[in-house]
Amino acid sequence: MATTPSDRPPSSSGAPTGGAPDGFRLAVLGAEHAEQVLTIYRLGIDEGNATFETTAPTWEQFDTAKLPEHRYVALDDSGKVLGWVAASRVSDRCAYAGVVEHSVYVHPAARGRGIGAALLRELIRSTEAAGVWTIQSGIFPENLASLTLHRKAGFRVVGTRERLGQLHGVWRDVVLIERRSRAV
Repeated sequence: MATTPSDRPPSSSGAPTGGAPDGFRLAVLGAEHAEQVLTIYRLGIDEGNATFETTAPTWEQFDTAKLPEHRYVALDDSGKVLGWVAASRVSDRCAYAGVVEHSVYVHPAARGRGIGAALLRELIRSTEAAGVWTIQSGIFPENLASLTLHRKAGFRVVGTRERLGQLHGVWRDVVLIERRSRAV
């Protein structure tokens, strides 16, 4: 069971808790995690297949852009951030009230332990509880690990946006994925 605020029902994501063999638990992402979250984001930027961004935002920018009710961290037994997931609105138009865009990042040293999958399950749980019917994202086609992770979590490929933008002077395609809720 994930660590959640007392005013929310506990998660049914099945995410390991602190004493679990995988040695991580989920918690709400807050300001106390800012430095580690932004470090993991920078590591993803440096790898070159996670985002068009070339610099990480400030905590204030990140905090403003991400919906507070849909952001989580995976923590090891000592409280170190191993990964994070967060969602943001795609539009202020009422027709898109149930659509969010998300990002999920796992520290390179923590990959392969089910952290990304647990974070996505928690995001799906929280968004469905809030009436969100679509979670979407854009992924570089070279990021096969992320595409596989999302497929296993029930996301489908909507299409490929060819030459959507340049990263370091190179045109990059983006695979648009979405997960439609069966509960909403």
